[in-house]
Amino acid sequence: MRQQPQHPSNNMDFSLLDQKIDHFQDEFKMNMSGFDPNMPGHTSEHAQSMVLRQEPRTARIHGAGISLPENIRLEMGLQLDDHLCALNVALHQYTKHHWLTEGAESFLSLHQLLEEHIEKTVEHIDQIGERIARLGVVPTAHPVTQHEISYIKHEVEGRYTMRDFIRNDLEHELKIQHMMRKQIRRAHELGDFGTVEVLEEVLVDREDLGYHLWSVLEDDTLVRGMNHLLDGRQDIAQRPQDDTFRQ
Repeated sequence: MRQQPQHPSNNMDFSLLDQKIDHFQDEFKMNMSGFDPNMPGHTSEHAQSMVLRQEPRTARIHGAGISLPENIRLEMGLQLDDHLCALNVALHQYTKHHWLTEGAESFLSLHQLLEEHIEKTVEHIDQIGERIARLGVVPTAHPVTQHEISYIKHEVEGRYTMRDFIRNDLEHELKIQHMMRKQIRRAHELGDFGTVEVLEEVLVDREDLGYHLWSVLEDDTLVRGMNHLLDGRQDIAQRPQDDTFRQ
């Protein structure tokens, strides 16, 4: 009888991801605009010596050369800023995992893969930050404020398994994709096609990054384990990986 292929949901990593995505609170921080004395990064002594021209996460009354009304530019700018904050959180987590790669499948291959993810994330941060500024909105730059606003959160400090690291990164990617699709739909409704174009380009890249991580977490592997070294049969070169196989 032909055996049916195993469904990916049997993979424990994917099951954990499904649970987290199902409980994801996919809301933008639309009420966070202007100075908030309780927000990290919004109060400082040295601010008294500078000339304030615009409060954080607010829109210019007169657009920066873009013919969209202030309310639309503000709405789109706030949602983009949420992505900006999330991407910065993802960047820091990717960087940590890049530093801590280890093991037969991780030290070189994943080290290089995560470096590519870091480079692409830096590129996306710049693209989205530029769009926020062009809409006349002030992007969030303080790292503590970014984490507070972000719809994804950095994992707890410490060293964990490489599968834990990659699973946490994939969780970030899935949530970022979801929120970008949500804004793309809204931007279409409001006629902000410039934001649509920027986000669609970034989204396709983030889907690629997510696919990379998902593929790494799949159950198949080239690493055989240690039994073939320890069983004393002295037939390492001749033995197939599946020891039940017979000619």
